Amino acid sequence: MAEKAGENVEIALFVCFILIASILQTATGFGFSILATPFLLLLFTPMEAIQINLILSLVISIALITKIKDHVDYGILKRFMIGSIVGLPIGILIFLHVDITSLKIGVSLIILLLTILLLLQFRVNQTKSRDGIVGGFSGLLTSSIGMPGPPLLLYFAGTDTQKDKLRATTLAFYLFIYSMSLGIQMLFIGTNKTVWVSSGFSLPLVIAGLYVGQLLFKRINQQLFRIFTYAILLITGLYLLMDSFRP
Repeated sequence: MAEKAGENVEIALFVCFILIASILQTATGFGFSILATPFLLLLFTPMEAIQINLILSLVISIALITKIKDHVDYGILKRFMIGSIVGLPIGILIFLHVDITSLKIGVSLIILLLTILLLLQFRVNQTKSRDGIVGGFSGLLTSSIGMPGPPLLLYFAGTDTQKDKLRATTLAFYLFIYSMSLGIQMLFIGTNKTVWVSSGFSLPLVIAGLYVGQLLFKRINQQLFRIFTYAILLITGLYLLMDSFRP
């Protein structure tokens, strides 16, 4: 009886997190992998959690790209893509050889440190070389833990990028990086039935999140958008850190 109750709680939490993450991804251009991946790692193996995240994030990006393509900065997008090609193979090597707990601790500390810098009004100038470096780190984190968002989010927040451009360019980049990373994961690690059944189960939740997220995006001003950004980064960094020390 207790075991069945525990399963029901896990299903309820799964539904809530996938729905909320989908809404955030649609409304802001980020948020799904940042919010969903830490939770998915509690329910699934690292390979399953990462691949479920990649599949659902890719679905969201495909669904939205035609609506936001006019706001994409294609110069930055190209440099992100070039940089990520370097980071992707490094990320898969990290996934294969580095303990997932150590990786989560490292990522959480980086997120928290950089978020504190942003809260202290730290700013950075956007340059072509920095675009490539950010793309590289994003590619590395995508193939290693399925979480490309933090480098992009921190970079765009530090350069005070407008929300339309941030959302569109990020989602366009996700189309490339998630496709490449999923292919690399399946090639070098494989996949299983759980990944695809769980992803299929999640699709209605993602569709609902797409609808609600679009409505929310129209009502978010730049200041509220920035608050969302900092809150998601802080929550993610703290959650990853605490989860890393769970017995």
